Amino acid sequence: MKMLIRYTYFILVSFLIAACGEPASEQVSEPSNEPATQTQSEPLVEEVLTEEEQAALTAHDVVGLLKEGNERFVNNDLTMRDHSAQVRESTYAQFPKAIVLSCVDSRVPVEDVFDRGIGDIFVARVAGNFVNEDILGSMEFACKVSGSKLVLVLGHEHCGAVKAAIDGAELGNITAMLQNIKPAIEAADSYEGEKSASNEAFVHEVCENNVRHTMGQIRERSPVLREMEENGEIKIVGAIYDMDNGQVIFMDDDATAMAE
Repeated sequence: MKMLIRYTYFILVSFLIAACGEPASEQVSEPSNEPATQTQSEPLVEEVLTEEEQAALTAHDVVGLLKEGNERFVNNDLTMRDHSAQVRESTYAQFPKAIVLSCVDSRVPVEDVFDRGIGDIFVARVAGNFVNEDILGSMEFACKVSGSKLVLVLGHEHCGAVKAAIDGAELGNITAMLQNIKPAIEAADSYEGEKSASNEAFVHEVCENNVRHTMGQIRERSPVLREMEENGEIKIVGAIYDMDNGQVIFMDDDATAMAE
């Protein structure tokens, strides 16, 4: 009887050991012959612009680079950048190509619009992209002190500040701010059609007038920038951002800036 119990116990233990040594069927996987695919692109470590590289650029070059960057933006082909590396490389110096004056509108992400990285462009923003003493001083710093080659005034379609100025909106400090856009509205006196914020064609004309007026104000109110432009050191240009497709349309370089 004892021998039978021992024999049975031996058989049971042997069975359990064998069972534990066999992998479960769902854990078995056939080796794949397919090469491993990378699910995320490696970021491109972009060198931050150096003083020598900035000095070698012309205003014409910078306009071309901005146009190329905007084309990539429109095609959803933005450059992959290692921003952490760029932050470290630009800690103690900066040599941007340009300064862009844009509206505060959240739908116009300036650096993305031109596919630019850290240390690449200065950006000044104010509702209606007009200039005042502080912004003019910032532009002078960007160009005269830091070596930027281009001043770009960037307006955009469907601009809320322009629409508010057309409708004569009044609210707190907004009332005084919108006075800066009034000359652009007055310049559209000859417009044939409805002169209201609901007429997008009229709003577009005022937006273009406003960019030209701002360019004229820069030249008139900043002898520093005017002299630099006359000497061919910089260029002051204007453009309109198309809210429908993301394209930046540069305005005629030879267009005469509006008088004050």
